[in-house]
This record gives sequence, structure tokens and C-alpha cells, in this order.
Amino acid sequence: MTTPWGERETVHARYAYRLRVSATACAGLLAEWDRCRWVWNQCVAESRAAHHAGEKCGPTALDKMLTSWRAKRDWLAAGGSVPQQQIIRDFARSRGKALKDIKARLPMRQRAGMPKFKKKFEALPSLNYTKRGFRLKEGRLHLAGGIVLTVVWSRELPSTPSSVRVYQDSIGHWYASFVVETATLPLSETGKVIGVDWGVTETATTTSDAHDLPHTEHGKRAAVKLARYQRQMARRGPAKGMPASKGYRKAKRHAAKTAKKVARQRQDDARKWAKRVVVDHDAIAVEDFRPKFLAKTTMARKAADAAISATKNQLIVMARKHGRDLRLVHPAHTTMDCGRCGARTKHRLPLSERTYTCTSCGAVSPRDKNSAHVMLVRAGLYPAGVEGGRPPEALPREAA
Repeated sequence: MTTPWGERETVHARYAYRLRVSATACAGLLAEWDRCRWVWNQCVAESRAAHHAGEKCGPTALDKMLTSWRAKRDWLAAGGSVPQQQIIRDFARSRGKALKDIKARLPMRQRAGMPKFKKKFEALPSLNYTKRGFRLKEGRLHLAGGIVLTVVWSRELPSTPSSVRVYQDSIGHWYASFVVETATLPLSETGKVIGVDWGVTETATTTSDAHDLPHTEHGKRAAVKLARYQRQMARRGPAKGMPASKGYRKAKRHAAKTAKKVARQRQDDARKWAKRVVVDHDAIAVEDFRPKFLAKTTMARKAADAAISATKNQLIVMARKHGRDLRLVHPAHTTMDCGRCGARTKHRLPLSERTYTCTSCGAVSPRDKNSAHVMLVRAGLYPAGVEGGRPPEALPREAA
């Protein structure tokens, strides 16, 4: 893809659109999802049986099993083969990641969980289609099996999509997420670099005071309303084996809408902050922090409200979109190193100690600010001056 400024690098991106689904199309999608969910559960059962028998059960073997399953069951063969094959790919990917973490002997809190059974009333529908399973005609999405969906085109697709994922959220809205090839949008150089450290007091602390991201606490503000709807669900909950009442379904929908609004607020804040950081800096050093372990600590609720993982993903996506240099830094010992001289303390700093004091050079700075400068050092971007700009003459790493 060429432009007046020359050739641009192409990247793959997802473009999501809202769908208008008729009653007939909704019934078709749910029936297709029931078939795919059955295939997933069969893969889980076969994988567990093979594991106990000491045998291997890879994607090739599961594909052969799918062929036999479809030959013996007419109701399964009535559905499209493409989404069923794709759900086997998803299963193999998640299982392979879990086995890789086990072989690497990662701690339990950092491992990807083994695939589990998908329950009917808990798993949300999600169908994947490749090129031969869908087509766009006159602005409508045609899926294999004669399912036709109306797409709300909020923006144009930059190129022909290679795949699409049709899914339903917790509120009941349907969406289509297309994978397309798009060109990067390069920005003008600013000559500045920035380091980003994640935290709970502030979601993101950077080497630039103007780009810190405070904790917005959207979940805390919505907690009262969400708790009220959850109490209504508890009072109106149906007995075991009985259908849910109209009041229970209404309270459940209100709770889902409240939670969805909070998620969208977090995403909006993260996207705006990431855009500002990417526009103002050429290179970004980001702590590759995975806050999964915080879910088992006393800071679990506040960490979840900070949405660190979602904010980090938005920053990565935005940097990739605009061709910025983003470097992920391993988080080990970042709170123990000095951002000025690089010396490491002999003991871990407790979370209550918010000021870092270096025993070697005597530097005193806020703990998170020091960690943000450590990101720059480890990423090889060299700490800059107060304004965050690069030094006029780059020095070798040893001299710096």
C-alpha cells in the first residue's frame, strides 16, 4: 500500500461493528453456537482421556474426530464446518499455551489454565469464520448456513477482511469483529522518550508528570448501583430446575448494563491516554506487568478497577498503529533498582514505603517515578533530562 509519503508498513487489526440481528438470524446463531460448544466439550473430554492414557491429542487428531462426529450425527452436520473447525483451533491454541507454561515450570498464578467445559448458560456465544465461511454483499454479512446479518457500518473497512468473529456480549448485543490488513499511520517525530510503570495508587506513573494516568475508580462509583441489582437477583433467583422469573431477568440485565458501562468507561480513558502518550513520544518503555496475581491479594478490587491489563493493551495497539517504538520491560526488581545509578537495594521495599532512597548515589524520588526511570534504562533509551527529550549526542551504553 503506497501513499504520497512513500510506502507504509501494513499490520493486521480488528474492526468491530454492531449487528442488527433478526429473530430468525438469532435462532440460527444460537443453534450454530450449541453445535460449536458441543464440539469444544468433546475436545476437552478426548484431551483429558488421552492425557490420562499417556497419549497425544493434537489438532490433526481432533480434526479427524470432527469428521467422524459429523458423519454420525445429522444435527451436527447440519451446521457449518468452518466454525466447528475454528473452535478446534481455539481449543488447541489454549491447550498448547497451558502445556507450554507447565513445561516452563511457571508458578501456578502465572500459568494459563487448561481448557474447561463450556456450560450452556455461562459461556457467551462466539463464532469464528474464515474467508470460505462468510461474504459481504450489499452491506450485509452472509454466514455459512444461510445466516444473514445487518451490519451497522460506523466506519469503512480499509481492506477486504480475512476472517470475522461474531459474538454476543453480556447485555445480549451482537457484534462482528473483522480482521483486516491496514497501513500504519506514522506521526511526526518529537525527539522524546517516556517510561511507564503500572501501579494501584495511580494506574500509570510515567517519567513525564503531564502523562500520568490517575486511578479513575469507575467501578467504585458504580458499586452501590451494581450491589443493589445483585441483591435483587439474589431475592428473585429461581429454584433449582425452574425457569427464571421476569423480575430476575430484568435485574440481571440491569446489572450487566451497569458492568458494561464501567468497562466502556475504562476502555475510553485508556484509549485517550494511550493516544496522548503515543503522539507526544517517539519511544516508549513499558513495564510488562501481568496483574493476575493481584486477584489473590487484598488489593484485588482496586487492581481490577484500575484495569491495568486493558490499559497496557490499548497502549500497545496504539503504538503499533502509529509505528512508534514500544519496548516491554521485564518487571523483576524494577522497584529495587535506582533509576540514576542502577544500584540495587539489598532488600525488597514494602508497599507502604512510597519513597525510594538510593544508598549508593543518595537519590531520593517517589517510588513509582523511580521505577518509570528504570524502564528507560533497561529498554536502552537512556534517561533524558527534565523535559523528557533525548540527549543531543547519543552516548554508548557503557559511557551512559
